[in-house]
Amino acid sequence: MLKTTFKATLAAGFLAILSAAAAADDLDVVKSFYSELLTTPADVTADQVRSVVSEDWVSVPTPRGGAGAEGFHKTLKGFGAIIPDLKWEPQEILQDGNRFIVRGKATGTPQGAFFGIDPATGKSFEIMSIDIHTVENGKIVKSYHVEEWATAIRQLKAD
Repeated sequence: MLKTTFKATLAAGFLAILSAAAAADDLDVVKSFYSELLTTPADVTADQVRSVVSEDWVSVPTPRGGAGAEGFHKTLKGFGAIIPDLKWEPQEILQDGNRFIVRGKATGTPQGAFFGIDPATGKSFEIMSIDIHTVENGKIVKSYHVEEWATAIRQLKAD
């Protein structure tokens, strides 16, 4: 009996260690979404996108460039061309299993037409975003996101 209990305890401990390691890896994937993809997106390659999000990644709402990893790559390139100094930083990350809620901050100075503001004003914006990511097999498979683009527009148009 004692031998069986010890084995069960040892197995449970080992599974807990594996689960904690997987959760840490998932957290790293989520952090990479911001540091490797959303910050200076003009430099992002299709391979980098596919290392963080799944090929059939679902984004709600769908990015301007289209669905999946390919569409997201197009969206990133578009934002990077308009906002070369775009920086997106997680301010808080909450985790529940393989789901992550991220409160982020985005900053940048558009160098071209941006959400109906043309020509560029030379002004910068700082906005908040809320994202909910689901990670499976080491990649983000689904994201819900909301950004304060109306706030950015107000900041860029301010006198």
